[in-house]
This record gives sequence, C-alpha cells and structure tokens, in this order.
Amino acid sequence: MKLTRLMTLAYTAMLCTAQAVGVEAQTSGSKSKAATVETQVEMNVPEISWDSRSLLIDGRRVVPVMGEIHYSRIPADEWADEVRKMKEGGVTVVATYVFWNHVEEREGVFDWSGQRDLRRFIEICKKEELPVVLRLGPFCHGEVRNGGIPDWMFTKGCKMREENATFMHHAERLYRQIFTQVQGLQWKDGGPVMAVQFDNEYRGRGSYLMALKRIALSIGFDLPFYTRTGWPELRTPVPFGEMLPLYGDYADGFWERSTKETAGNYYKAFNFKAFRSSTAIATEQLGEQKERLNKGDEQYPYFTCELGSGMMTAYHRRPYIYPEDSYSMALVKLGSGSNLLGYYMYHGGTNPEGMTYLNENQRTPATNYNDLPVKTYDFQAPLGEFGQRYPHYYTLRKLHLFCHDFGETLAPMDATFPSPQDIRKGDDAQLRWSYRSQGDSGFVFVNNYERLQNLSPKRGVQFDVCGVRFPQRPMTVPAGAMCIFPVNICGIRYATAQLIARRDGKIYMEQIPGVPTEICIGKKVLKNVKARGLQKPVYGNIYLLDSETAASLFLDRETAGAQPQNAVYKKIKEAGAPRKITIGVQKVAEEPVDEDFREAAVYAIDVPEEREGRMLTIDYRGDVARLYADGRLVGDNFYNGRPFQYGLWRLPKNCRKLELRILPLQKDMPVYFPREAKVDGAGEEVTGVKIENIW
Repeated sequence: MKLTRLMTLAYTAMLCTAQAVGVEAQTSGSKSKAATVETQVEMNVPEISWDSRSLLIDGRRVVPVMGEIHYSRIPADEWADEVRKMKEGGVTVVATYVFWNHVEEREGVFDWSGQRDLRRFIEICKKEELPVVLRLGPFCHGEVRNGGIPDWMFTKGCKMREENATFMHHAERLYRQIFTQVQGLQWKDGGPVMAVQFDNEYRGRGSYLMALKRIALSIGFDLPFYTRTGWPELRTPVPFGEMLPLYGDYADGFWERSTKETAGNYYKAFNFKAFRSSTAIATEQLGEQKERLNKGDEQYPYFTCELGSGMMTAYHRRPYIYPEDSYSMALVKLGSGSNLLGYYMYHGGTNPEGMTYLNENQRTPATNYNDLPVKTYDFQAPLGEFGQRYPHYYTLRKLHLFCHDFGETLAPMDATFPSPQDIRKGDDAQLRWSYRSQGDSGFVFVNNYERLQNLSPKRGVQFDVCGVRFPQRPMTVPAGAMCIFPVNICGIRYATAQLIARRDGKIYMEQIPGVPTEICIGKKVLKNVKARGLQKPVYGNIYLLDSETAASLFLDRETAGAQPQNAVYKKIKEAGAPRKITIGVQKVAEEPVDEDFREAAVYAIDVPEEREGRMLTIDYRGDVARLYADGRLVGDNFYNGRPFQYGLWRLPKNCRKLELRILPLQKDMPVYFPREAKVDGAGEEVTGVKIENIW
C-alpha cells in the first residue's frame, strides 16, 4: 500500500463538523447545527466530534499529524509538490498562517495574487485530500514584521489586539477578505477547511478572542471547531467549548536573551510530564511563565500546534537543531498523553517581496524582540526552505505511521509517569519513561535522550506494565535510545521493538539500535531476533525492519541520481573594515543593514543553464552571508555551522552569475554560536560551492 493511499484514508478519517461531546451548542452567534449536519449527511461528509481525549471521526478516535507551512512564503508554482511531500511524510492536516501584512501591506489594497493566493493554496490541499487549519490572526507572530500587523495600523492611534472600535473594525475587514478566499471551501461545503485559530499567543482577556469568533461567525465561517494557543494563561478565560487550546514545546529558542548554550528551560521538553504547556515559548515577550493552565483546559483533548520540528536562527542566537531533538520531543508528547502532533514548522519558506522587508526586526514598530534574516525562513524544518528533505523528515515518519495505524488504540489510553516529572537539566540518575494504557493493553515510551546532554546507557531495565513484566532478563537501554514498546497489542504480548504500521494483515516493527529484540506471542518468546526487512517475516505476519527501512516504509524514496558538482566561483573583493555591532532596543545584538554589505567580502558564482531541481550549497564561515541575483537580494544566511543553500530554479532565467557577500566574524561577538560553528577566529572564508540535484 502506497503512502498516498494511506493519506487518502487519513483524510476520509480526518474531517468533519465538530461539537463537544456532552457540551451544549457553542456561541449564541453560531448557526443551527441541525441544518449543517443535514447538509453534510447529504454530501457524505464524515462528522467530527471531540471529548477530553481526542478527536472522533464518525465516532472513531484518531490521532492526527498536523504540519505548518506558510503558503505566502513559498512560490505558488511549488505548492502542489510541497503539499504532496508533506502528505508523503505522514502529515494528515495542514496548518498555515494568513499574515495580514502579506495581503494588505497598503491600507485598503488586498493582494491575493501569486504566492498570496490563499484560495488556490486551499484548493491544492483539497486536491491532495488534506484538511486545513487556518491561523487567522490578526496577530500571528511567525517571525514576520510586526507579527503580521501592517505598519499603517500603527498610525491609527489605537491599541492593538484589544476590543476597541478601530482595531476591531480593521480586524473584521481582514476576516471578511479571508472569507472571500474560503467561501465554498469550508468542510460543510465539501472543502478542506476544518478549523481556524484566533490570534496567537494572547495573554489578555478571553472576551477579545470571543469577539473575534463572533465576527468570524457573523461573516459566514461555520467550521467543525475553533482553536487558540493554550499558552500563555489568559487573564480571563474563554467559555468552555468555544475554542480548543493547542500547546507547543521547543528544543531551543532563538528568542532567549541569553547567548549561552542550553539557556532557558527547554530541557523540560524531553521529560514525560502531565503538564501540557511550555514555559519556554516566547519568553522574550511573555517573561517568566508558571506551569499553570486556564481552569478547565484539562477537560479538552491534549493537542499541540507548535511542537518544534526545527528552529530559526536570530542574529543574536543561532541554535543548531538535531534530528534527535524533534523525534524525542514528539515521542515524549505522545507518551505524555497528546493525541495530536502539530509541528511548527514542518516546511520552511522564504519571506516574499514587499514594500519593505517583511522579517521581524528590532527596528520595527511592534513584535520587535529579535532580528531575523531578511529572506530565509528555513527553520531547520523536516522540509526546508526549498523543499529539501532533511533527515528528520524520514525519522518522524515512523511516528506518523504509528499515529495513523494505531491511533484508535492509543487515543483512549491514560498516561502514567513512573519516572519523576521534574527531572532537572542533564539529570542522568534514572531512565525517563512513561506508559499509556487501557485495560490490559498499553504502550511503553522510552526516551534516553536530552538535547546537548550526554545521557548514559541505563542498565538492568525491566518494565512492569499491564501485568506484563518484560523483557525476561533485564536489558540495557543505550544512550540516545528513543522508542515505543507494545504490550498486548495486535496479538503481541510484549516486544522490545517498535510498532510502525499494520497493513493488509501484516505488522511492521522497527528494531531499535542497541536493543536486543525480544518478541513474546502467546507463550512463545523469540529472543535476539534480527531484522529481515520487507521480504521475509520474522514470525507469522510480523516483519522486523532496520531503522532506515522503517523510516521510508511505503515511500518511494527519491534519490538525486548524480554526484554533486563543484561550482565555479571566485573571490572578487576582500572585506573592508568590520562594522560596529550595535545592541538594539531589546538589549540584543542587531543584524547588519543593507549598507553594511558594501564592506563585505564578495564572491562571484557562475550559474549553470540547467537549474530545475538543482540546489546551490555554499560551505562557508562568517557572520552573515547574502546572495544577490542581478543586484537583487534573493537569499541570506546567519552562520551557525550549516551550509547556505539556494534553489537555483527560483532565479530569473537570464541570470548567469550570482554575487555572494559575506560579512566576517569578529572577536567576542555578543552572539550565541553552536558547537558546529567555526568561530575560533575572526574573518570569513568559502570552503566550497557545489551544485546537486535534489529532485
């Protein structure tokens, strides 16, 4: 069975109209559900409901996988391919911001053309049979200038994100315009739009969020359910049942004020715990946050919308994210009781052209806490800025297949936490594990990994779950091991291998590196089982796969088919005097401005005629690098040890030469560089430029 068929089934099982199970109709402004349900029945639309555990599709529990992609940060002619890649990666729901200043940069002039054409993007998602969650704003953040609020709004003399007449008038105009793009594409109409989120990371009065919802309903939004970010704690609550709170966590944050390694409390993301939210997100804006939810929020299902599958680089702080970071956090969330994995970002992007630069910057009127790159929003996501598949695109698929095939079994299970929930950073005293169970069935979740901490192997490990003690003899859990073991699932009494999928009567499992595989079926115990791949089962209908095979199961893995070629490049100008690095209004280092690049080192790079599917990869060291095509800025990179990449197919057809400008590193910069960055000396250099086929 190909993954495309899998996702078609997931779509059939993922969309709907929703009301809270056991909760009365939502707002007084909502339409009659009876008429909506009757229309959906006529159209054979599956119905969504929710309770304190999960979403239910026509009464069956599901565990969706939601991936964030910003349509306006990707050229429109690439949307179809990129959405398809997300689907092949196991994503079953697409989430996207609608950035206000991307579509109304000039007051009264809405631009829904080109890569701002929201309707076309939604129609592509419909064609790919993927539901959509729209994050409407008016404030989005998303590392966009002013958090997405247009500059001209700051001339109106009103407070932003408040229930004053001026702001709400313009918010309503925005919502009406968005509705023109959505009309006829809501789920009740047979379209893919299943939910919307109101504002983002809001900490004020719940009445503001409710006012936005009333506007949306009055315009014609009539959706299965509505959402908000579950962080930070609201000053006053939203009435129960009106908006599902969705949570998040990250392995590191560019927004930290510190330039020290592992600053902040991101280590908590690697601990199994009952507390749903994070106290590490947006600390530059929200300050210190307590582990506290709004009263009643624990009655909602535990969903995430911002589980960090990567991280941007700010000028002052440049995290380097590892594939293990993303996989560990996602596994920990499942083991802690989450029944929806929502990744931010799943697909990186590039800021579009505008009247001004559209990146977050300390010099802008609002949301100016960090200096972000002008163009790139790669985010080190599973799918990068140009759709390149990074390693965690494949590793995360294992969890996504598991969520799809075993979600109905997993969703009603309660989480239990045998290990402490308040493990401190780097604490290596015990194995971190949890289990979820219902009756005599369960899943054991193991995480012997924490970002930038060298956790040791844990010896003498046995689990006692659901009346089953396994393995027969104590085992060693290797350093860095992350896995899920089944107990009384699919006829398997227990196994020290990870369930991945079940299709056509076959059960697929992954052999965890360094863990002896022991499988108990009935009274038969198979010990030291070795992976045999897809050709031969290890017992009955059970197939044991190595990690690479498991990560690409049901996927026709593409290969470039050619070795990278060295590009022709030449240094044509030495760097001038180093710029003075200034500290901005938010007390962190400011990024260079256009004028600073007049003193940059300059390299000329020849561009080949054949560009389709070809990626330019620049290995360099320096502070900031920019790429220009015929004098126009097309890409930039804050150096953190990773190469600077650019998709050559996006260049103008007549472009034959690129200009690379690099500002040199300086001594004692007020910047956090990761271990991978070579910053032991000042200066800049290019160590290689290659061109490779990526599709």
